[in-house]
Amino acid sequence: MTREEVFSKVAGVIANHFEIDPEKVTDQMSIKDDLNADSISVMEFVLELEDEFGTEISDEDAEQIETVGGAVDYVYNRLNK
Repeated sequence: MTREEVFSKVAGVIANHFEIDPEKVTDQMSIKDDLNADSISVMEFVLELEDEFGTEISDEDAEQIETVGGAVDYVYNRLNK
């Protein structure tokens, strides 16, 4: 799976979870600041990513993901190990 394909799926999860237009999702978008996500919302988003990609994201790793691009890179790297 290419990084662009991962980004597209992550953007879809974000659009669905945070109820925004997937076309407005960018790599630089801050999950907490731009999407107004609280800690519960972030954890729900991480669970949705795990379901979407069939991978596990540790709590420690989830805390390090601050941007959409960070989430995309994390998932992309996990899928391509």
